[in-house]
Amino acid sequence: MFTGRATVGSAGKGKFSVEELYGFNKKPKGGKGNSGKLEWKKDPKEKQENRLASQILEAATKLMERRRLEIYLKECDVIMEQRDMPYRNLGKSGLRVSCLGLGTWVTFGSQISDEMAESVMTLAFDSGVNLFDTAEVYASGRAEATLGKILKKKAWRRSSYVVTTKIYWGGQAETERGLSRKHVIEGLRGSLSRLQLDYVDIVFANRSDINVPMEEVVRAMTFVIDQGLAMYWGTSRWSAMEIMEAYSVARQFNLVPPVCEQAEYHYFQRDKVELHLPELYHKIGVGAMTWSPLACGLLTGKYNEGVPSSSRANIKGYDWLKQRLCTDEGKKQLSLIRELHLLAEKLNCTSAQLAIAWCLRSEGVSSVLLGVSNTDQLLENLGSIRVLSQLTPPLIAEMDAVLGNKPRIGKKEARS
Repeated sequence: MFTGRATVGSAGKGKFSVEELYGFNKKPKGGKGNSGKLEWKKDPKEKQENRLASQILEAATKLMERRRLEIYLKECDVIMEQRDMPYRNLGKSGLRVSCLGLGTWVTFGSQISDEMAESVMTLAFDSGVNLFDTAEVYASGRAEATLGKILKKKAWRRSSYVVTTKIYWGGQAETERGLSRKHVIEGLRGSLSRLQLDYVDIVFANRSDINVPMEEVVRAMTFVIDQGLAMYWGTSRWSAMEIMEAYSVARQFNLVPPVCEQAEYHYFQRDKVELHLPELYHKIGVGAMTWSPLACGLLTGKYNEGVPSSSRANIKGYDWLKQRLCTDEGKKQLSLIRELHLLAEKLNCTSAQLAIAWCLRSEGVSSVLLGVSNTDQLLENLGSIRVLSQLTPPLIAEMDAVLGNKPRIGKKEARS
């Protein structure tokens, strides 16, 4: 490390060793005994000094090795950055994912251009996001294709990010949907082809299938993992009972159990993530990856004064969202959102940042998936990480009082 930088050194070589730098190359004090050989003086104080010197030398060596590694990585154009993005284990698995992930539902291959999709992904990755979620059904496969093109163009190391996809709705034919062994395997291979990847990190069953035995589903998921097409598998929109059944089947037949459930979670959708999934997390290690933290944009406050022309509620196929806003329940929710907006102003953050941070504070939530249509939205959403530390128990209690829908364990559930 110091070669060529020193003007003087041992034996005029022009460089220092670690021992010389820290003065550990001195010859030990001693005298010649009857045998004529050099003998150590058995001084306890000197032994203690030697042990201390050895510890200092070891620490210095480690420090210098790290500096050499940093210099080497810099020469190889590999940058070691310290980011603000927190990472969490996916459930009780060893997979580390960013607490905020980027979803592609509605946006990729549909609402936004490929150029904007690339800008959003680049900003997300540079900000520490390592989780990208998609599904075979999103935009009839175009979302996967767009994601794959961007990943190929960016040429990021495959080991540096996590890609997840979901299988259930793959086509119009009877055999192109569901969770049969045939469609799980063929559907995943189709997804990999569109993604231009050799494997996905997690494959999700995009809903449960009453027409397929649970053993067949678990065996199919185990097969794609054994074949190297996926690293893990999970569930999406499954009940706690169905997840527990899959886990039991896996344990009974020595198969691979699910590690994660994808669930909708926001101010007005709380029971599953706050009541049922924490129990599964503690019992069998299943984590939660949540989606729609802003309830399709409702929680941002954009619909407080009507429906903006550029909003999701005006997209073809989302008439249900516009209709929901006109119902009594929708009007009540808009009123509560206005109250929560005042809390956000006190925290010096936006309504969206408060809503996302509120999701992140929940036990067992490994990652919250974001859906954004431009880089400005993404930057705003990423700011929720700074808000998370401000969500004190009194503040959460105040938010619960405003919402009035905190899930409570019933007597029967408490006894079980």
